[in-house]
Amino acid sequence: MRYNHVQLIEKLRQLRIIPVIALEQAEDIIPLAETLVNNGLPVVEITFRSTAAVQAIQLLRERKPDILIAAGTVLTTEQVVQAKKAGVDCIVTPGFNPKIVQLCQNLDLPIIPGVNNPMAIEAVLAMGIDTVKFFPAQASGGVGMIKALLGPYSMLQIMPTGGINLNNLQDYLSIPNVIACGGSWFVESTLIKAQNWNEIGRLTREVVASIR
Repeated sequence: MRYNHVQLIEKLRQLRIIPVIALEQAEDIIPLAETLVNNGLPVVEITFRSTAAVQAIQLLRERKPDILIAAGTVLTTEQVVQAKKAGVDCIVTPGFNPKIVQLCQNLDLPIIPGVNNPMAIEAVLAMGIDTVKFFPAQASGGVGMIKALLGPYSMLQIMPTGGINLNNLQDYLSIPNVIACGGSWFVESTLIKAQNWNEIGRLTREVVASIR
């Protein structure tokens, strides 16, 4: 299915954790996605940190139409267009770029822009967006900073990403405005490169069990 903004937020609230993935080989996305789905996590954020991103998104959309696919680390309007053509459900950016937000709104493509301070939040709200990525989460003050920002900005829906692991995951998820967290510790590039699907499966089960 294609998600509108409301459906997307609802789905993320159900999932609670988004695997943030950097791939060197596009083909690795299929066994990786199968491992995630089989262990209870039918979602991926494929980052544009590598040139394999677009092909990986296309492959996954063709082979696994039911999985929720986000494009992450999107830095240019060209990448938005590429991601949309490849079949993503939403765009996630590390910071706030008004041109990217405007393009996504024009394309009717949900976007979760990155913020970590009041100035960026004000700019995002001015464009009619209330769902944001808090990045880099731990380095920007973590749970304490999110709670402080929610004082004046209680309307925000937040997806913290960056420095999150099994030890602090629950601290973030216990905040009502946090819809889900982004994490890469259970889909490390080294594990993907080694095609260690068993270990990724074990770590994913661990994550899903901690959320449930």
